[in-house]
Amino acid sequence: MLSDRPYMHGEYPRQTTSAVIWLISALIAAFVLDLVLLSPWLGASGPELVGKFPLTIDNLQQWRLWTLLTHSLLHSTANPFHILFTILGLVFIGRELEALLGARRLLGLYAGAILLSGLAWTAVNWVHGGAHIGAGSAVFAFLVVLAGVNPGLQLTLFFFPVSFSIRHIVYAVIAVDALCLVFYEVGGAPVPLGLTPSAHLGAMLAGWIYFRYLHANNGWDRAPTLGLPRWLRRDPKPASAKSSAAPSRKSSPQLRAEVDRILDKINSHGFGALTAEEKRLLDEAKDLLSRH
Repeated sequence: MLSDRPYMHGEYPRQTTSAVIWLISALIAAFVLDLVLLSPWLGASGPELVGKFPLTIDNLQQWRLWTLLTHSLLHSTANPFHILFTILGLVFIGRELEALLGARRLLGLYAGAILLSGLAWTAVNWVHGGAHIGAGSAVFAFLVVLAGVNPGLQLTLFFFPVSFSIRHIVYAVIAVDALCLVFYEVGGAPVPLGLTPSAHLGAMLAGWIYFRYLHANNGWDRAPTLGLPRWLRRDPKPASAKSSAAPSRKSSPQLRAEVDRILDKINSHGFGALTAEEKRLLDEAKDLLSRH
C-alpha cells in the first residue's frame, strides 16, 4: 500500500538550511531595513533609531551594551562593497568551516568573535571615539580556525587567479592589521580603506582561543594549560595494565568499525555533530596510534 512506504511518513532526511545562509540572510535583511530607516521620507526618526545600534563610545556610556553585538548587523549604506566583501567571506570561508564544525559551533564562534572584536575596538578607541559597524571581523575569526583545522588548505582570494596557503594569508592579515593599529588607530588617525584593525585582531584572538581550547582539546577541561596541578591529579594506572589492555583494543574489529563510522559522520555532518561518547572513542583510537 502507498501508506506503508517510508517517504509517506516523513522518515526520509530533509535538507536543512545552513548556518552560513541564515547569517547572510540576516545581514541582507538588516541592510535593507537600514536603507529604509535612513530614507528621507522618514525624517529624523529613522536615523535616530538606527543610531542606537552601532558600536560607539557614547552608546556604551549610555549603557547600550547590546551595541557590542548589534553593530555586526549594520553596514555602510554609502559603500555597498562593505557588506559585499563580508558576504563573500562568509560564502568562501564560512561554508568550508561549517562542514568541519557544524552549525551550532559555527554560530557560537561567530557570536564570540563579534563580541571580542567589539571589546577590542572599545579598548583602543575609548579616548578617541568614533563608530564601528560590520560583521567582517567574524570572517577573520573563521579564517584563523580554518587555518588551524586544515593548515594545508590553499585558497584563491576572490578574483585573483593565484592560490595562497591559508596560513600565509593569516600571517599577512595579522601583520597588516598590527601595523595599521600601531601607526594609525592607536593615535586616533583614520585608517586607510576604513579598516578597523583592533576589531580584526580581537576577532582573530577569539578564533585562536576557540581552536586552542575548545576545538583542538574538545572542551575547556581538556586544555593542557588549564589542567589540575600534578599533586592534585590521581596516580596513573600502572604501565603494565595499560600495555596489556592496549593490544586487545587495537586489534578489536569493533573499535575499527566504530572509528570508520565516526569519520564518515564527520565528513557528512561536521565535527560538532559527534556525541561525547564518539569523541571519547576517537581520542582512544588516537592514543593507541600514538603508542604504536
